[in-house]
Amino acid sequence: MLGLKLPTDPRWVNIVEKDIDEILTDHAYCEQKAASTAISLIVNFPEYPELVQEMVALSREEMGHFKMVHDLILKRGTTLGRYRKDEYVIELMKFFPKGGDRNTQLVHRLLYAALIEARSCERFRLLSEELKDKELAEFYRKLMVSEANHYSMFLKFARTFGNREEVDQKWHELLEYEAGIMKKLGKNVSIHG
Repeated sequence: MLGLKLPTDPRWVNIVEKDIDEILTDHAYCEQKAASTAISLIVNFPEYPELVQEMVALSREEMGHFKMVHDLILKRGTTLGRYRKDEYVIELMKFFPKGGDRNTQLVHRLLYAALIEARSCERFRLLSEELKDKELAEFYRKLMVSEANHYSMFLKFARTFGNREEVDQKWHELLEYEAGIMKKLGKNVSIHG
């Protein structure tokens, strides 16, 4: 369903289990960045009412997820760690050339967002199935469903605002590029890395 070309090595969960606090911090910031992306789409593309409505709802949902992760961090007796760059996203954002008309920029941003949500969904599924901590596994199972919905929403919008054939071609090429990124990652305690 997600179309990812390279699945995460299940041994990534073993890396995560060695530092749960670190993955929770990284996850919290991923949720915050997802809310920021939704707000940025509103600010930059206000002429699309349906997109604006969905991004308002998404920004609220993502900040709700941020609060859930933050509450879990506090419940575990720790505090939110410091923000760090997401190497996965930095590499991913190099794929499409900068510039182009507004519509092309919108489609590219939507495709990036769809792929980030798809990878998050895949990682959350893995955590939900493989974590020894059953409470945490259940937590990730519930969030996995939201990520899948976000992925399909962003892809749907890209196909709505762009030429379907061109968008599907770009999506396929982006998926191939992302697989190359994933070959280099998967050894870090981060949601995408």
